[in-house]
Amino acid sequence: MGNLLKVLTCTDLEQEPNFFLDFENAQPTEAERETWDEVDVVLKDALAILDELQAYKGAGQEIREAIQNPNDEALQDQAWAAVVPLVGKLKKFYEFSQRLEAALHSLLRALTSETYDDPTQHLEREQALAKQFAEILHFTLCFDELKMTNPAIQNDFSYYRRTLSRMRINNVPAEGENEVNNELANRISLFYADATPMLKTLSDGTTKFVSENKNLPIENTTDVLSTMASVCKVMLETPEYRSRFSSEETVSFCLRVMVGVIILYDYVHPVGAFVKSSKIDMKGCIKCSEISHQIVWKVF
Repeated sequence: MGNLLKVLTCTDLEQEPNFFLDFENAQPTEAERETWDEVDVVLKDALAILDELQAYKGAGQEIREAIQNPNDEALQDQAWAAVVPLVGKLKKFYEFSQRLEAALHSLLRALTSETYDDPTQHLEREQALAKQFAEILHFTLCFDELKMTNPAIQNDFSYYRRTLSRMRINNVPAEGENEVNNELANRISLFYADATPMLKTLSDGTTKFVSENKNLPIENTTDVLSTMASVCKVMLETPEYRSRFSSEETVSFCLRVMVGVIILYDYVHPVGAFVKSSKIDMKGCIKCSEISHQIVWKVF
């Protein structure tokens, strides 16, 4: 709380970047094309992932009946048959998180390179890559919001692991075991145990990017994050920029992106985002959050 009060009273911030980042229509330049194409393949699959997660109903009924009637082999078989394909979907979501982390690394390499002198120039001149970075953050928060409101995900996977363990003890062949072996099941279980698994993947991935690129000052990465937060804030609070949005959904998009980069900055920066020396205007960002209280304060 002390850190939050400090940033709310802090006015000693550098001049913020003031330009319009076209989240709706930015197209890649020739210089951006290679990285953009690589990331675009992942982002195209992201929409299908969200649709599948939103439609995920779980096997709660079958599992309850199997647990309540442990000696009824038919019910045990029905529950197993219902859970196995669902676990295939959960595996698919987990594997997509690994692809998303790789895409994030590609974008960070481009946006922190020495092509331009500072992050403002990167984001202003490489708008298509900045837009993709924003789309990854937007997907991440959408995915985690859906996951947090669907307890069936962890229940289904827990039942799968318990049943698989029992089948091994009894030497019963297990359909689907080859698809999700024990080692992979452990990793998937840890992934879904986190309240916000995709955001944790991005946070860990950003930290990994910094640690693996020791020749790159950490400021190159954190400054990109703080600049992105500032750009989103300026666009949201500037009527001239807001009027250029063709859809009100872009406002929600901007807010999610602002929240996402603040969280990444807080995770990666040695002292975090909620300190007086932070390059993020937290007071201004919190004021912007009033535009959509439900989106931002749910995360904070």
